[in-house]
Amino acid sequence: MRLTRCLFIIPMLFTLGAIAQNKSILYDFNEIPQSLSVNPGVETDFKWFAGVPLLSGVSGYGGSNGISVHDIFANDGVDINVKFRERALNTLTPKDEFSSTIQLEYLSGGFRGENPNLFYSFGGYLEFDNITYWPQDYASLIFDGNADQLGRRFDLGDLKTRGSLINVLHFGVNKRIDRNLTIGGRGKIYSGIVDYSSTSNNGHLSNIEGQNNRIATNLSADLLLRTSGLQDLDDASDSDTFTNEVISRALFGGDLGLGIDFGFTYHLTERTTITGSLLDVGFIYHSSDPKSYSLKGNTTVEGIQINVLENFASLNRDFWQDLVDDIEAEVPFETDTKSYVSFRPTKMYASIRNDFGEPVGKEGQQSCDCTAGSSGCELRTKYRNSFGGQLYIINRSRGPQMALTGFYTRRIGNILAFKGTYTVDKFSYTNVGLGMNLQAGPVNFYIMADNLLSYNNIAATNYASFQFGLNIISWGRN
Repeated sequence: MRLTRCLFIIPMLFTLGAIAQNKSILYDFNEIPQSLSVNPGVETDFKWFAGVPLLSGVSGYGGSNGISVHDIFANDGVDINVKFRERALNTLTPKDEFSSTIQLEYLSGGFRGENPNLFYSFGGYLEFDNITYWPQDYASLIFDGNADQLGRRFDLGDLKTRGSLINVLHFGVNKRIDRNLTIGGRGKIYSGIVDYSSTSNNGHLSNIEGQNNRIATNLSADLLLRTSGLQDLDDASDSDTFTNEVISRALFGGDLGLGIDFGFTYHLTERTTITGSLLDVGFIYHSSDPKSYSLKGNTTVEGIQINVLENFASLNRDFWQDLVDDIEAEVPFETDTKSYVSFRPTKMYASIRNDFGEPVGKEGQQSCDCTAGSSGCELRTKYRNSFGGQLYIINRSRGPQMALTGFYTRRIGNILAFKGTYTVDKFSYTNVGLGMNLQAGPVNFYIMADNLLSYNNIAATNYASFQFGLNIISWGRN
C-alpha cells in the first residue's frame, strides 16, 4: 500500500521540528509592537516602530501531549522496542497530537497617520504549520500486522494530518473610537510554498472467517492525500535551483490566498478591560503544483487460490501479481492534478484584565500622547500592576483546541515590564511562563518562554515555547 506508507511516514518526518503556538504571553502585552499580531485592536502608544529584519519576531514551540523524546530515547536500560510498544503503541490514541508552528518575521513596521486616532501597521513573515494526530490503527498494522487479528476492525480514518509553509504579507489599521473602545483589522495575502493534507479519510481493514480459505481480508478504503509545491521543489533540488524556487513561490509564484484578522479592546471601567481577536479567517487556492493521491474502493480477498487441475499447464504464472492486480482493480490507487482550496487554522483570543497599584511614570502619565485638536483622545493611564485571564482556541482537524491562561503583569517605570502566566491545556497542567520587555531609549527588546518548570530536562517535557524580538520605537512626545 504505497499511499498508506506515504501518509504515515511523511507527517512523522515533519513533526520532528518545533511545534504550534499559543502566544499567551505576547497577547495583551501592549508595550510590545508585535502584540498587534495577535490582536489588531490592541491599544497602541507609538508614533512609529520598525522591526529589525529577521529579529523583530521569532517564535516557535515544541511538544506533544501524549509522549516526549525522553520517553523513547532515555538511557534507562530498557530496550527501545519495548519502550515504543509500552509508551506509544499501547498508550497513545487518535486524540493525541504532534503539532507544529514556526514563525519568522522578516518585515515589521507601523506608523501613526495625520489623525492620531489611526495607527497603520504592515509586515511579512514565513510560517510553517503542521498537525498530525497519532494514527493508532496504522501504527498497529505497521508494527504488528493483522495476521493474528481475526475480527479486529482497523480504522483507516485514524489518519489525520495537515501542514503548510507559507509567506504572509499583511497591512492593518488600528482605530481608537473613543476613550473606551479601540478596534482593528488586518488584511493578509498568503503565498503558499508547500501544502499537504489528509484529513477526510474513511474505511477499515479487517480479517474475517473465509469461505474458500480459513481467513478472508476485507478492505474498504476512501483515502485522500492532497499536496501542492512538493513536486516543484523536488525537481528544483535536482537542478540546484531549490532556493530560487522557494523564493519564487513565496513571492506570488506559488499558491495564492486571502485572509483577515479582527480585534478590539474595551474598557468596562477605569481599571477593568476586555479584549478579543479572531485571526487567520482565510483560505489558499492551490493551483500551481497540485497533486492528489487517492485509494478508494471495496474488496474481499482470501489469498492466492490455485486449482492444480485447472492451472496445471500454467503453474509458473506469477499468482501473487495476479492477486495484486485484482486488488488494485477493485481498490485503485489514482493520482490527479486538480486544484483545491485549503482553509487556514483560525485562532481566537479573549481576555479580561484588571489594573491596580500606582500609575506608571510621573503624576499618572498617560499611555500615549495626542496632538492638539485630536478627537476622542482622553486616554487611559497605565498602572504598575495588572492581572486577569485569557482564553485561546484554535480550529483543528479533530475539533477546536482550547487553552486557559491566568496572568500577572508588573511594570517598572517606562523601562521594564514583566508578564508571568500559568496555562492549562492538553499539553500540560504545570505550564508557567515568563516574558520580559525592555525599553532602552528607542530600542525595544523582548523575550518570552513557556513551561519553565520543564527546562531542567527539556527532552522530558511535552511542551516548550519561546519568542523574542528587537524593534526601534518612537513615541514622538511633544
